[in-house]
Order: sequence, then C-alpha cells, then structure tokens
Amino acid sequence: MRTIACIIRKEFIQFFRNKAMVRIIFVMPILQLFVLAYTATFEIKTIRLHVIDLDHSHTSRDLISHFSGSRFYRITNFSNSYALAEEDIMKDRADQVIQVPADFEKDLTTGGMARVQVVTNAINGSAASLMNAYTLSVIQDYNKNILTGLTGQKAGDLFNVNFSYWYNPDLDYINYMVPGILVLLVTLIGMFLSGMNLVKEKEIGTIEQINVTPIRKYQFIIGKLIPYWLIAMVELAFGLILAKVAFQIPILGSIWLIFLVAAVYLLVTLGLGLLISTKTSTQQQAMFLSWFFMVIFILMSGLFTPVDTMPRWAQIIDWFNPVKYFVEVIRMIMMKGSGFLDILQDFVILIFYGAVALSVAVWQYRKVA
Repeated sequence: MRTIACIIRKEFIQFFRNKAMVRIIFVMPILQLFVLAYTATFEIKTIRLHVIDLDHSHTSRDLISHFSGSRFYRITNFSNSYALAEEDIMKDRADQVIQVPADFEKDLTTGGMARVQVVTNAINGSAASLMNAYTLSVIQDYNKNILTGLTGQKAGDLFNVNFSYWYNPDLDYINYMVPGILVLLVTLIGMFLSGMNLVKEKEIGTIEQINVTPIRKYQFIIGKLIPYWLIAMVELAFGLILAKVAFQIPILGSIWLIFLVAAVYLLVTLGLGLLISTKTSTQQQAMFLSWFFMVIFILMSGLFTPVDTMPRWAQIIDWFNPVKYFVEVIRMIMMKGSGFLDILQDFVILIFYGAVALSVAVWQYRKVA
C-alpha cells in the first residue's frame, strides 16, 4: 500500500504541476456543460414561415393569425408568388411555406371543405417531422374553431381529454440532456487522460526506468489509474451541483447511487484508456484512437437519439457500449427516482465490462524488470 500511495502522490504532483491540464480538466467541462445543455437539442423553438395568401379574405387572415400568434412561428415574408417562396427555402430564409389558395373562403362556406398547401424544408428529417406536426396542429385547431362555429358546441363539450407528462412535466429538454452530458464529461476524463498519461511515460522515456524498479505491475497500474478515478468523481460531484444550482435539474433518486454506478463505470473507461495506451506509442496515437471509440460510443449511447430508433444490428452492437448503460442509469436515477433494483441489470453489466476491460489492459501491459 505504501508503494501505491507513493505512486498516487507522484501522479497528483505531476498533474497539478501542469497548469494547462488543470485548466482543461476543471474549466472546459463547465463550458461544455453550459454550451451543450442549451445547444445540443432537437427542440424546434422557431419556425421561419413564408405565407402565400391568394385569397386575401377574412377567413384566410384568420387562419394566418393562428400562426402569427404562436410563439413557435416567425413569419419572414408575405407574397403572392410560389416561386419567391421556393427561392426563400432554397436560400435557407424560410423553413416552411403555407399557401392559402384563391376561393379558400368560398370553398369553406359553400362546399364545407378547402385545401391548404404546406411545404417543408426536409433536409433535416427529424426537424421536418416536428415542424409538420406543429403546423398540422395549428391547422387542426383552426378547423376545430370552424366546427365549433358550425355546430354551436364547443369542442371541449364533445371530448374531454386529460393528460399528464411523467418525470419531465415541463417538457424541458435541458432536464433530459444535462445528465447525459455529465456522463460525457466523466468519460472524457476516464478514457482520454488515463490513456495519454501512460503513453506520456513512453514518450519521455521514463517508462523504462519504472520497468526496472521493484514496483510490481499491479501497483504501478493502480497508482496510475486511481488519481484519474478520483478526479473524475470530483468532476461528477461538481457537475451535479452545477446541474442542480444553475439548471434546476431535479435529482429525484439517491445521489449515492449515482456515485456508486459512476465508480464502477469509471473502471470500464479507465480500463479502456489503459488498453489503448498499451497499444500506442505516442500521445497523438492514443488521442486519435480514444476519439475513434468515443465518437462511436457517444453517438450510439442514446445521448442524442433513442436507442430504440436505431436499426436492429446497431442495437445489438450497442450491447457492448458501456456509455449507453451509464446514460440510461443516470437519467433513471435523476429524473425517475429509480432505486438500486431498477438499475441492477445495467449495474451488473458495467461490473462485468469493468472487470474485462481492466483484466485485458493489465494483461496487455508488459513490464520487463
């Protein structure tokens, strides 16, 4: 234990001696948390709308007022030309076009049915689906008002619908994203820094000096990994405080359960970082290899898009993605208040992956005494 403690002390001295690294670890995650929490979102808050009103009637103006009165829409242009509206979409000055045809009011009053054309920029498929849903909802609301005027009966008297949103009642996307971003920050420290730290010993030539010392392999590896395990746990604690104070994120479950899962999860990332370091000779190689796996892990973790929407083959590959399990667990604990039994399966899987990752990494590390 004395040997391991000396190695840990040496690592902390080296770490805090590198002022640039200290700033990177403690300042950059804060900036990332604030930036990503507000920008990494699939919410549509503003839809730029080009309106073509060929009817110029009271009814058409009433329909358009439903869009102008909504906080989701910003009418960027009125015109009588579809070619002009198409040009606005081509030049990314509009997201949607609403075209009200001539005789719109006449068709409604005489035939009881009129058509409205909606054209959506669908380069971003998910955004286009949301914009279409919003627009159809507005049109349906307008249609409901017409039916109310014709029947003399309020729509609320015809149907009584009660609904509620569980776990995120305000539908705040930040509540959903911040727990996942905390996992991202912890992963960066665990995988990147632990891997590059060992490779640095190779670059500056001190690894040969360490290898000929009486220090055992397990003592050297434990002493190398524990500092970054502790730093990542401190980073997580600071991130949770920031999430609660700055973003008002609810933490319904046990904080200690979050740290328990994080402690096991970090064994996985530290093991992967150590494994990468045993296969690389320079920090640049370790960085690129770590980034390769990080991009795959993060994009397939469910952090941004649900895992259930992925192809079946991708879901099978995702069984081996440790980031997915921690993202799912931390959201369950923070937003649902899940207990240990609720996350037991994911917890056991992380223990297994941690044992495998560390065992393989230690086995691959060659110490020649």
